[in-house]
Amino acid sequence: MSCSRPGLTIRSEKQLEWSRAGSRNETPQNIGASHMVRVTAGLTNKNSSYFGVTRNLQQIGASLTTTADREVVSYTLEGLPNTFDIGLKYLADVSTKQVFKPWEVLDLLPRLKYELAGIPPQVRVLDLLNKAAYRTGLGNTLFCPKRLVGKHNSETLQHYVNSLFTTNRSAVAGVGVDHNELVAFAQNLDLESGAGPSASGQYYGGEIRKEKHSDLAHVAVAAEGASLANEKDALAFAILRYILGAGPSIKWGGSPSPLYKSVSEAVGDLPFAVSALNVSYSDSGLFGFLASAPPQIAGQVVEAAVKQLCCLSLTPADIARGKAQLKASVLLGTEGGTDLLEDIGNQAVLLGKVTSPSQVVAAIDGVTSADINAAYKKVTQGKLTLAAYGQIHSVPYLDQL
Repeated sequence: MSCSRPGLTIRSEKQLEWSRAGSRNETPQNIGASHMVRVTAGLTNKNSSYFGVTRNLQQIGASLTTTADREVVSYTLEGLPNTFDIGLKYLADVSTKQVFKPWEVLDLLPRLKYELAGIPPQVRVLDLLNKAAYRTGLGNTLFCPKRLVGKHNSETLQHYVNSLFTTNRSAVAGVGVDHNELVAFAQNLDLESGAGPSASGQYYGGEIRKEKHSDLAHVAVAAEGASLANEKDALAFAILRYILGAGPSIKWGGSPSPLYKSVSEAVGDLPFAVSALNVSYSDSGLFGFLASAPPQIAGQVVEAAVKQLCCLSLTPADIARGKAQLKASVLLGTEGGTDLLEDIGNQAVLLGKVTSPSQVVAAIDGVTSADINAAYKKVTQGKLTLAAYGQIHSVPYLDQL
């Protein structure tokens, strides 16, 4: 890893550019801007037209995708080695030279409405969970609210990009890319210097319920977890997730985890889905579970899952199993270039450094039983957050759990 411009992190290991411009950075005046920035990626920029970007990337067999979450907005270029340098020009144009022509933004509104109509309920309930837990900052929705569709003008989007796409908030990473080529690319990016604004990551806890016509109830319950800044705590919570139960390892299969067993004993052979939840942000985190069930048994599922969450056994065998499963997940993630690139980019932009998979595995081995028990104690003694979405009449309120 090297740094050739003040504040801009470069890692050469496909190619990706990240900026800390996720939804947590939005204000009440521009809620939904990060979603709009993602949707409008690839439109006409200062150097290329919408058609030019699309056609030229097609000609070299490359693809350029944009993703956005609470922390970052990322642009990923995938292509063939012999034409990759051509694709880099369009990656730079799309990610740093946006102009947001009003008529092009307007033309994308049908796509935006289509995306909003197709958001899975599990994603919606996790969005509500963050809202209840953090209120603002990390509590900001990932999606443009329906009431604001068509309300983001070019000036709003341009100001959002200009204030957040800066050298101190950005990182460039690559897999299978020559490091010198990567450094040259980063040096020529049209980014202003500066740190930009900071956003709140304070955890509050609370409850949000949203009744919707649905065949299922979807519920997420969590307490505050660990941030990425504290590596040992973050790994302890990651191990704890596998101890509690990260879901079935085989498609359509069940799970022998304590969480699944506890809920299964409560509802018998009736269908349900439940999995432990662990999310680590740069300065906070959430730990709990996500459950989906028919409305008539949703209350039983939630009560059984909360009971297991608060009464989890942490035997040496459980801890060894959790560590083994987490290490397998880390190492399997390195087999695909896209997953590896995402991991490298996340670390570079959020932490300013990159830890290799082998170093992560060694760090997992270094997590002690005391560390895991301390993490679990934080969950059992912390304030819970509950989010419910769908047909939720049987779901207990937070003060009833």
